[in-house]
Amino acid sequence: MTDLHTEALTLAGRDAYQALSVRRWIVLLVLVVGVCVALVGDLSTGPASYGLRDVVRTLALPAEADAQMRVIVWSIRMPSALMGVVVGMALAIGGAQMQTILNNPLASPFTLGISAGASFGAALALAFGVALIPMAGDYIVAANAFVVAMATAFLIHLASLRRGASIQMIVLLGIALVFSFNTALAITQYFAAEQAVAAIVFWTMGSLTKATWPKLAITALVVAVTLPVFLRRRWQLTALRLGEARAASFGIPVRRLRLETLILVSLLSAIPVAFVGTIGFIGLVGPHIARMMVGEDQRFLLPASALTGALIMSLSSILTKIAVPGAVLPIGIVTSAIGLPVFLYLILRSGRDIW
Repeated sequence: MTDLHTEALTLAGRDAYQALSVRRWIVLLVLVVGVCVALVGDLSTGPASYGLRDVVRTLALPAEADAQMRVIVWSIRMPSALMGVVVGMALAIGGAQMQTILNNPLASPFTLGISAGASFGAALALAFGVALIPMAGDYIVAANAFVVAMATAFLIHLASLRRGASIQMIVLLGIALVFSFNTALAITQYFAAEQAVAAIVFWTMGSLTKATWPKLAITALVVAVTLPVFLRRRWQLTALRLGEARAASFGIPVRRLRLETLILVSLLSAIPVAFVGTIGFIGLVGPHIARMMVGEDQRFLLPASALTGALIMSLSSILTKIAVPGAVLPIGIVTSAIGLPVFLYLILRSGRDIW
């Protein structure tokens, strides 16, 4: 009787796990469909609005489409729309991994100062032409953003290695870094020329309008390189959510895993910020929405976070073009308006768990 009972429990557990896996795959499929629909909607909105059916026909059969519509959809709107999708993926993946390695629900590249550091590095190039990497050429802004973001990530990592370092200390350090870089950015604007100040202000609001195919290719390459690395370490990252001591007992090199993850997160944060400006809260909101839908299993959390971030960015891009008739709002304003209430909700709901 005991053996039969154990076997029954095993079969019931297996059936429950399979049902959960099926539900998670369905969620991912729904997110894929949502991103595709939002992308088409983004391509259809603008100064000249087109029907979704006409846009789909232009995408599927460009040779048979109207010449003007083909140019608008493929040459003007497509780079910006795809850049929104890829940037959303990059920031959401980075936020999910920051929350994983620090075991903190409020951790993200934006809230821990990595995005602010990237912004300051890019501002140095925009204001004074300072190149932190020689021979950066046309990508001096991206190179500067990456260097400062990487330095910020290393500083956070070194702080986490200190004896007695706690989650609250790392979070407070991130907050201090945000204010420090914002102060440095203000000083940079004060001494910069008027034209450079205008460029910095517009850039810090975030915008997809200056997206190009080469910038899109670089950002997509970063996502294509980092996402498989995280997926290969999915079990280590999932175990890390159980706590550093528990993960170490499984033979996981926690310190090395945290350092490598921070390096990749800084890359995922710096490149989008350098190309499209400061985009806030995507790395915070996207992973939390994904976690509510699929749980902590990195096999599903990573793709769900990427798709959720892409969906939020695409929907935000649509809002930037329809909120004010005849104008395109900076997308950073829209994402902040969406993310700030969620941020406050997370603080009020889990304030004790944060510390």
